[in-house]
Amino acid sequence: MSKESMDDLNNAGLAPYSPAWIHSEVTRLVDLVDSGEMPPIVQLGHPVLRMRANELDGQLGPELLQGFLGAMRTVMLDAPGVGLAAPQLGIPLRIAVLQDLYETNPEIATAREREPLDYLEIINPHYRPVGDRTAAFYEGCLSFNGYQGVVERPADISTSFLDADGVPRRRNFSGWQARIFQHETDHLDGTVYIDKALTRSLCANHEYPRWANPGIDQARVGLGF
Repeated sequence: MSKESMDDLNNAGLAPYSPAWIHSEVTRLVDLVDSGEMPPIVQLGHPVLRMRANELDGQLGPELLQGFLGAMRTVMLDAPGVGLAAPQLGIPLRIAVLQDLYETNPEIATAREREPLDYLEIINPHYRPVGDRTAAFYEGCLSFNGYQGVVERPADISTSFLDADGVPRRRNFSGWQARIFQHETDHLDGTVYIDKALTRSLCANHEYPRWANPGIDQARVGLGF
């Protein structure tokens, strides 16, 4: 959020991250997106990315929650990205939206087990590995602009979450869908992918085409990780 917005809230007597502050800031974000303006995505170094987000427990109300989910989806697609967590908009609530319907090279899709992921809203999500299978591939993050790094993650997970109506859901994910779910849920625990990355794999976006192969073997040799 801008300094001016923070000053306005402070002048109104709203402490940052209090329930009243969250309600006011979410309302502002929804109104901003409804007006056609995209809010900035919070970048690494902002404290909200290092906080454990609060569980959603009626803080927003049904109408405002629907508005916020819609705003998050709009920002995600505008970025463009395949997931966005509420802390990335400065809001410490356990909410994320996911969607991966982009076309990709068939060889890369096969190697990375990248299947289309229809739009999904996850509230208060949790995940756990299923089995011992892992996969290591490059990831990027809208809150760490300009870089990508290799992260090894469980390849198969079991998840639980609430949908926008508060109905408990359980789903299993594998491959790239599992990676997206883990990446966004990690944001809600104050974890950014660089915390889990093989740091020697880190590369700037303009260097990434060197290593944009179906697998990471060439990058392992070239970058020594």
